[in-house]
Amino acid sequence: MDKKNFALKKLLEAVETELLHKPNQKTLDRLSMLAGFQSWENFQEALHGDADAKTNFDE
Repeated sequence: MDKKNFALKKLLEAVETELLHKPNQKTLDRLSMLAGFQSWENFQEALHGDADAKTNFDE
């Protein structure tokens, strides 16, 4: 049980540390892909404009 508590504590410390930093472009692009977009830029355009995820797959 002590090992699990220690591992959980380390995980929470890592998450807290990362939350204090702005993610880099590679991380933002990967998160955007999870939301169905090809890049962070495409996601931002859809979020603040008229585009949506479907435009990423139109040919």
